Amino acid sequence: MRTTNGASRHQRKKRLFKAAKGNVGARSKCIRTVKETLVRSGAYSYRDRKVRAREFRRLWITRLNAACRQRGRRYSEFINALNTLEIALDRKSLSEMAIHDPAAFDVVFAQCETHMKKKDDERAAQVAADHKAREAVAV
Repeated sequence: MRTTNGASRHQRKKRLFKAAKGNVGARSKCIRTVKETLVRSGAYSYRDRKVRAREFRRLWITRLNAACRQRGRRYSEFINALNTLEIALDRKSLSEMAIHDPAAFDVVFAQCETHMKKKDDERAAQVAADHKAREAVAV
């Protein structure tokens, strides 16, 4: 007797139809369009997982910038200080800390603040030296 993959084909189609559930019309009824729909939905899912990660990173950075500006600093200065001091906290945890545990965020911010003040002093000294050099050339 000839074998036709009856049971296994039925199971495969059943799995595909179940995955396409919720689509309208032939997209959930005809096997050929179901397959096309599932390929496309997989591509959308893959793409949108990357987009979601990007959007969350933007959100965390926006929150951190707001928290830093409330304390009189910019986000970029804060992140630079974190990296220089080798404090290994990611943006997600820092953002959550700034919202839900401001006291802990203040501790981290205070550690970075000393480094940021030192950088400000160095920058001010450099500007003063440049200004004196320009005045000497002008005279």
